[in-house]
Amino acid sequence: MDLHLAGRRAVVTGASRGIGLAVARALAAEGASVALVARSAGRAEEQAALLREETGAEVIAVPADTGDDTSVAEMAREVRERLGGVDILVNNAATTNPGAFPDDALEAEINVKVRGYLRCVRAFAPAMTERGWGRIINVSGLATRQSGSVTGSVRNAAVVAMTKNLADELGPHGVNVVSVQPGATRTRTWLDNLAKQATATGQSPAELEERVAATVSIGRIVEPHEVASVIAFLASPLSVAVNGDTVITSGGVKGPIYY
Repeated sequence: MDLHLAGRRAVVTGASRGIGLAVARALAAEGASVALVARSAGRAEEQAALLREETGAEVIAVPADTGDDTSVAEMAREVRERLGGVDILVNNAATTNPGAFPDDALEAEINVKVRGYLRCVRAFAPAMTERGWGRIINVSGLATRQSGSVTGSVRNAAVVAMTKNLADELGPHGVNVVSVQPGATRTRTWLDNLAKQATATGQSPAELEERVAATVSIGRIVEPHEVASVIAFLASPLSVAVNGDTVITSGGVKGPIYY
């Protein structure tokens, strides 16, 4: 399917690894110009070079800490200068979820994942509304719907609430805003955490993964590129009917019914 993304310009934060990198790859493969934003300038440039070679698309690396106002402003300035503007923003930068957060980490987590997302929206949304088209995808997480970590639940629920408010505000101007909630995803970080849990419990990583997979209706853990495929669609003009809502990319969590 042609997602009509050729010529579009995208910013992906938290893009040097995992889901963010997979999203950048998917957008570049569809012909979009992509800015990989990450705190590590070296790793971002390394991945940008690989994607340029792999896809032939314009892919640039721009370092930024989305938890800092000045850093985001400088990142936005550089992206606009190098790409000429931004049509798509994928907010993904966040501290990696190790399964639980200490409750005293709430302020830091809110600053990066909620305020950080909002900083990026404020940097790019005005120009989108002026042009009358844009897509903003905010990556949240299933901790929104599950207990176990006050910090994890609060930061992800806040992203969903922010998304709906922005969608109502920006939708009439041609800018759709949606949130995406991945479940367990086979990123390198997820696999590393699984290995640590296996060591701590005396079980094998394969046994632990099988246990998690049993809670997913497709019977396995979703891969990063599969989450990215959904986000690429949501970033496209074809997704106009989806605005303000949350799309879950978990492979289907068994049990609960949400309506």
